[in-house]
Amino acid sequence: MGQTLAQKIIAKACGKDHVIPGEVEIANVDLAMIHDSGGPRRVKPILERLGVDVWSSEKIVVVTDHYVPEFNKETKAIQKLTREWVKANNIQSFYDQMGICHVVVPENGHLKPGMFVVGGDSHSPTGGAFGAYMFGVGATEMAGVLATGEIWITVPETIKINWSGKLNEYITAKDMMLYTCGKLGMDGGKYQAVEFSGSTISSLSMQERMTLSNMTAELGGQAGIIAPDQITKNYLNTVGVPEINIEHWRSDDDAYFLESHLFDAGQLVPQVAAPHSPANSIDITASKGTKVNVAYIGACTGAKMSDLRMAASVLKGKELASGVRLLVAPASKKDQQLAKDEGIMKIFEDAGASILPNSCGICAGYGSERLGEDVVCISSTARNFQGRMGALSSGVYLGSPYTVAASAIAGEISDPRNFIETKND
Repeated sequence: MGQTLAQKIIAKACGKDHVIPGEVEIANVDLAMIHDSGGPRRVKPILERLGVDVWSSEKIVVVTDHYVPEFNKETKAIQKLTREWVKANNIQSFYDQMGICHVVVPENGHLKPGMFVVGGDSHSPTGGAFGAYMFGVGATEMAGVLATGEIWITVPETIKINWSGKLNEYITAKDMMLYTCGKLGMDGGKYQAVEFSGSTISSLSMQERMTLSNMTAELGGQAGIIAPDQITKNYLNTVGVPEINIEHWRSDDDAYFLESHLFDAGQLVPQVAAPHSPANSIDITASKGTKVNVAYIGACTGAKMSDLRMAASVLKGKELASGVRLLVAPASKKDQQLAKDEGIMKIFEDAGASILPNSCGICAGYGSERLGEDVVCISSTARNFQGRMGALSSGVYLGSPYTVAASAIAGEISDPRNFIETKND
């Protein structure tokens, strides 16, 4: 029987020709990614107790993105410790306050097809968009990786999610994932590998694919993988990755899949997830009219360059509804500069948005803009768990950047298609 893409990558990492789901293997790690929250401040004491150094200063990437900006003594101390640890261990790839790790790592050319990558964050599956096997672990397990360059892994089964057909205008990868979460639930991935395939996937840009892989975490999958193609190669060429052979990095025709799910992109409408779970996703008509106080364009899932373009296309020439705050936190400095060059940041500013730092920010519950009591927020983030973004009494609805922007102007959750059609009349 053939091998899935996940099996092929893991087999390579284990130095084998093939592996079988359920086997426990020791895999060699091609790259380890950590950030300021779960990184040096957590792993440094463990490594010191073990009396060991990092296994490689070249295969570790460190990004500061959680405790950004440094606004009090605690955050300053955490960033100081991070910088000192990076210097002491001669880490070659350190991105200090350059944006969110899941965007900064690929935009700097660290990921490519066939890599086996471990990340110290639950949204590490983002790397699967590039044909890599990337998953998140906690600080204790990461310390073991940093010390040895290896990790135990139970070879996963693979769940295939096939999307066919053409997405209608103003329907996005975010809508696709919210719909999938609504259909399969937050344990739909069964902590296995999830492979996205089909004609719809092939038509998506790399940043839209990153949204799919990223939100595999919301499905409960270990990794979310997409087989590389010419779009992958073109993107990697732009970030300095030399020409690569992608032919091997796809599932064999006779590979076994634990489950297969087929979805029709042509029938998809904008999705909104009601508080307090991405699994509460339904067609936008069921939430339409819900009043909002805050609209948030942010996070690794919702503020990449493609996301910023979406939101700006709705906001151009418009003003916010009375009583609504629009917060925009571009996912990386690079994307913010591109957005500035295209005039997108001016569109946000002219609409009355507050521009926040390139960081995880309130998506992860950090910073001064956390949601207050009884605030209702429409957000482009991946999660809307109770209390995650602020007060327990606040409620967060999830939507695409189009939907968030339209809702900010209307003052209530609104279908962006209706808004844009009205705007163009």
